[in-house]
Amino acid sequence: MSERLLRLVGTAAVAAQAALAPVPAVAAPKPQRFVTELLTDLQMLYRQAEQSTETYNATAVQLTRQRAVVKRLDRELARARLSLHDSRQDAARLARQQYQASTGLSPYVRLLLSRNPQRAVDEGHVIGQLSRVRADTVDRLEGSEKKQDALAHKARKALDGQVLLAERQQRQRDVVRTRLADIEKLLDSLSAAQLAALARFEQKGIADAQREFVASGSLSSARPPSQQGSLAVRYAMEQLGKPYQWGAQGPGAYDCSGLTSQAWQHAGTPIPRTSQEQWARLPRVPLNELRPGDLVVYFPEATHVAMYLGDGKVVQAPRPGDQVKISPIAANPILGAVRPDPNPQPLGARGTARPPTDTPAPPPSPSTPTP
Repeated sequence: MSERLLRLVGTAAVAAQAALAPVPAVAAPKPQRFVTELLTDLQMLYRQAEQSTETYNATAVQLTRQRAVVKRLDRELARARLSLHDSRQDAARLARQQYQASTGLSPYVRLLLSRNPQRAVDEGHVIGQLSRVRADTVDRLEGSEKKQDALAHKARKALDGQVLLAERQQRQRDVVRTRLADIEKLLDSLSAAQLAALARFEQKGIADAQREFVASGSLSSARPPSQQGSLAVRYAMEQLGKPYQWGAQGPGAYDCSGLTSQAWQHAGTPIPRTSQEQWARLPRVPLNELRPGDLVVYFPEATHVAMYLGDGKVVQAPRPGDQVKISPIAANPILGAVRPDPNPQPLGARGTARPPTDTPAPPPSPSTPTP
């Protein structure tokens, strides 16, 4: 993210505070568009950027897995080639032994011409054993060749898949950068007065949405965190103030699912990397049963995620240009919630996590919540 975008986003909060102080009566500049339209456009761009980021993250996970598959198949192929080399050496050795011991006569003729029939019989038995060994060696050689061919085919296919995923990741990276450039372009087109009005309108929308959500009774219960949930919350809270960066998983910066996945990873419970996978694969939990450490997922496409703290608050990495912070739970349209550790032993009431009351929280992305 460019320094100019960070500066423009920060300007909105500063301008909002400055707008509250008395100023001389001067003609305000006429806005190019209504504030609501500006906010709608900005929210759409942020949402598109985050959706593209989560798609990029999902491809990055697939690429990591595919690289592991390629490495595993390469190791298996190396072992298969070594086995094939040994089988070919065994076959060559038996062929030399057979050639050196061959007299050109069948066992039956040697038995008739031998002065010692018993010895001829014994020799025939040995020859039969050697024949069976040769057959086994040939079968093993054929099996090694087939295994090597099959593994070579799998390895080539896996490598082709890795190349395709890498190309897809590159395209998705370009999409994310385009989305972020669109956000920067929009912010750069706004005056200080427009940024201040945008910030005030944004904060009012969040406050209204939070009041409506709380009044609906969706957070009627208060539950203590589990031991792992408490650890996850502690880790997330330790990241407050670190910048949002798309595709980042710490320690210096995070995107939304990078923060939640790393928090639970440090709590000893690995979870999927992206918000869509967290929503799809983790157990669902009703909103009125939320406990600290649970994950709140936003938007119909599950493109944003935050960690519940209790008291109607979440900790999140909100959007480009922002930082990890505490926000109202209804700052975005809620899709639902999931619980990474559905059946742990709870800590008890004393373990309940609470956000610090003296920590100011800058406004996150606003939107009308879905109760």
